[in-house]
Amino acid sequence: MPTISDLLINEQIRDKEIRLIGENGEQLGIMSARDALKIAKDAELDLVKIAPTAKPPVCKVIDYGKYRYELARREKEAKKKQKTLEVKEVRLSPNIEANDLNTKINMARKFISKGNKVKVTLKFRGREMAHMQSTKHVLDDFAEKLLDIAVIEKPAKLEGKSIMMVLTEKK
Repeated sequence: MPTISDLLINEQIRDKEIRLIGENGEQLGIMSARDALKIAKDAELDLVKIAPTAKPPVCKVIDYGKYRYELARREKEAKKKQKTLEVKEVRLSPNIEANDLNTKINMARKFISKGNKVKVTLKFRGREMAHMQSTKHVLDDFAEKLLDIAVIEKPAKLEGKSIMMVLTEKK
């Protein structure tokens, strides 16, 4: 489907031969661009190249303003139906208390139920760096409590001063 900006109309069409489609959708056959332009002018409409890559290129006799409006409306509808996926982040610390962890789990549950991905980050500061492996169970508990609605897309991985994992909605 061509975008509005790359449509060629009337005198901009320089091809020797084109396949012409009439205003009611009927095939008018292969002819020179000059003849097709004359047919369009007689009908007081525009000649628009709708399939430039076809052999020969396909042109249609239509009202260009109306056609542009329809294309713009279709593009807008397609954009409206498009779903954007966000990655929400939940940050944890290695010595998080049970209630705080439950609050973070509920927050992540809300994000996942809305269709977003959740990036769970376990941040380490100072002396906590020495005990990284012994606190990995915090992430495991987090994922385990969300297993009913989520799956682990990327398992826990050490990156710099933090361990990260990504959870996404179960299909």
